Amino acid sequence: MTGGRTNMMAIGAPVQRAQVENLYVEAMLLADEAHAAFAMQRDLGSARGDGLKQIGLACESLKTTTRLMHVIAWLLHRRAMFAGDPGAGPNDSAARIGDPIAADWALCAGFDASVHRIIAASERLFERVAAIEAGWEAPRARTPVQQLLAQLEARL
Repeated sequence: MTGGRTNMMAIGAPVQRAQVENLYVEAMLLADEAHAAFAMQRDLGSARGDGLKQIGLACESLKTTTRLMHVIAWLLHRRAMFAGDPGAGPNDSAARIGDPIAADWALCAGFDASVHRIIAASERLFERVAAIEAGWEAPRARTPVQQLLAQLEARL
């Protein structure tokens, strides 16, 4: 059936576009929260002089930032694809979310509750984007109407 795949993509595009926009806003807000929370904890850590805790905080800050940057890059790439940007293709490295970067929760035990919440939220956001990507890339089952149309087309 000519254009069948294109039509299926066109049908899902507005929903996908809305998901990407909503996730982008969520990711940017979480990035701002992470920046503020980690900066505050760094200041508190330096005041207490706990060097080991500062190093652990710096490591988890980098992991969280990297996790959020991967999500934001994936979302920006999807936005570019929806806009028809010729430089944004489905085979680009930014088109894949990649492997998750797990937090070291044993290390995080000494951190403030707000930092715990942000780290966990960034992991959940990454998992949600990975699940969305997997769902969008999975072959879609043909609907009964599409099956009937294919049978009719085969007979013609």
